[in-house]
Amino acid sequence: MTHKDTFFTQKRSLNLGGRLMDLTQPKVMGILNLTPDSFYGGSRLADETQILARAEEMLAQGADFLDLGAYSTRPGAEEVSAEEEEERLIPAVELLSKTFPQAFLSVDTFRAAVAEKAIGSGAHIINDVSGGTLDKKMFATVGRLGVPYVLMHMRGTPKTMSKLNQYQNLAQELYSYFAEKIQELKSLGVKDLIIDPGFGFAKNIDQNYHLLNHLAHFKSLGHPLLAGLSRKSMIWKTLNCQPSEALNATTALNMVALQHGASILRVHDVKEAKECITIFNKLKNNC
Repeated sequence: MTHKDTFFTQKRSLNLGGRLMDLTQPKVMGILNLTPDSFYGGSRLADETQILARAEEMLAQGADFLDLGAYSTRPGAEEVSAEEEEERLIPAVELLSKTFPQAFLSVDTFRAAVAEKAIGSGAHIINDVSGGTLDKKMFATVGRLGVPYVLMHMRGTPKTMSKLNQYQNLAQELYSYFAEKIQELKSLGVKDLIIDPGFGFAKNIDQNYHLLNHLAHFKSLGHPLLAGLSRKSMIWKTLNCQPSEALNATTALNMVALQHGASILRVHDVKEAKECITIFNKLKNNC
C-alpha cells in the first residue's frame, strides 16, 4: 500500500437525496437497533415510542446520521427472514422519515430488496455488512438507486464469521478486497462510497487492534472511512467487563480512529462521540 496505490482523489462529501453532507469534519452515526438480540442490551428498541425517543435524543445530541438495523449481526446471531426484517425495518424508516424529515437515515441490511424498500420509504444510505457477498443483486441495486453505500468487509455470515479469521496479511488483504469492490461498484455507476473495515467481523481481538493501527492505509482508496468500534467485544473482552461498561474505552478507541483518518464514527452513544470529535479538532488545530 504505497502512493502508487492511490487511484482515487479523496472524496469529502456525500449526496444524500439531493442534499450534500460535508465530511471535511468527522461525523457521527447513531445506532438504532430494531432487534431483540443485539449484543448491547441498552441499544434495543421494542416499539415506536422507544424508537422515536431514542432518535430524538440522538438528533438533539448532534447525530449526523441514524443507522437502523433489523437483523442482529453479532457473532453467532441466528438468521432472520427477509419478511421479518422488513416488518421491523420499513415501518421504522417511514416513522422516522415522517417525524424527522431533515434527518439522514441509513439502513443496515445486506438484502437488496429490503434496501430498495427502505430507500423508497425515506432512507438515504445503504449500510451492507457483507460488502455485497450475501446478495449478488446488491451492487446493481445501489447503482440503480444512486444512493451512498457503506462497503464493509466480512467473511461468511454473522453466524459463521468468527471462524473465518485466517489471513496472511490482514491489512493488505482488506485493501485488495476494497480496491476490487470499489472498481466493480464504480462500473455500475455508484458515486458515493464509504469504507468500513468491519471491526469484529471475521477478525479476532488482536486482528481488530492491528487493523485499527493500520486504518490510515485505507485512506488512499479515496473514500471516507467509517469506524464501528462502539462497545464491541474487542473492548469489553480485553477489559474483562460487559458491553454496558465499555463506553470509556470506546471513546478512547474512537479518538485513535479519528487520528488515523476516520470520517464517520458509528456509535451507540452520540454525545460522547461528538465530544471526542470536538477534542480531536482542538488537538488537530493546535499542532
